[in-house]
Amino acid sequence: MRVEFVPPESVTEPRHWVRHDQAFAMMLGPGSIEIGVRRTELTEYRYVAGEMILPKRHEGKWIGLMGAQHLMFGISDSALMAAAGNGEVELPHYPKFADSSLGALAMAVHAEMVAGFPSGRLFLDSVEQAIAIALVNRHATRHRPVRIYRGGLGPVRLRRIKEFVDTKMEDDLSLDEMAQSVGLSTAHFARMFRKSTGETPHQFVLRQKVERAKAMLRAPDARVLDVAVACGFKTQQHFAQIFRDICGVSPTEYRQDFLGWEVTSSSGTYSENAPHL
Repeated sequence: MRVEFVPPESVTEPRHWVRHDQAFAMMLGPGSIEIGVRRTELTEYRYVAGEMILPKRHEGKWIGLMGAQHLMFGISDSALMAAAGNGEVELPHYPKFADSSLGALAMAVHAEMVAGFPSGRLFLDSVEQAIAIALVNRHATRHRPVRIYRGGLGPVRLRRIKEFVDTKMEDDLSLDEMAQSVGLSTAHFARMFRKSTGETPHQFVLRQKVERAKAMLRAPDARVLDVAVACGFKTQQHFAQIFRDICGVSPTEYRQDFLGWEVTSSSGTYSENAPHL
């Protein structure tokens, strides 16, 4: 998925976008935009924050005069087809619309962008899948019936995925790489993985990283920053946020609780406040 922040501009000539993927934009503030497929056929629309544009796909181009800051998203055809069960879909042209589901996903990407994309490619891959599903389910015309898969990934493939994630934990993993490691298409893998585990590949990878971090934090000389880097987190702040979301405490609190329990145990005494790990 491609993401671009577009600031408001004072221009007299239309700006051209070339989009080989399906694009949609969400306004980050109020303003107006003139859009169309030809510079002689521009129509002005006024927006408030949160409103969106789903442009026409006309030979991959559309043009406009920018008067509002917004985020532009490029969603691949493969993601849209996967969301439709590998069938063909057609999205309507909405010059102005609102969608709470798409808005929440777009704001999650915006927050990730402001933070410097600490979650890496796998986060954006997962969000692209979710955006494609929202676009297809809520707005698209389907040209083929949705294909339903039954069952899930077998234990051999699940074990292989876990081993692959363990060996690549410090890397910026992508959904494509995870799918290729078990010989499946990206779309099929994403569906089957969630059916098998009850979580997305992104959630699974984060949980595996936190499990490794917990083991490393139990070492007396471990530093939180070193643990964050070793487990593939780009910043200590992002590591602390994910760790707290999953474990309910910060990495520092977890480490202090564990080391406190170790001291109590080694002294031969027992404390009712010692953590049960």
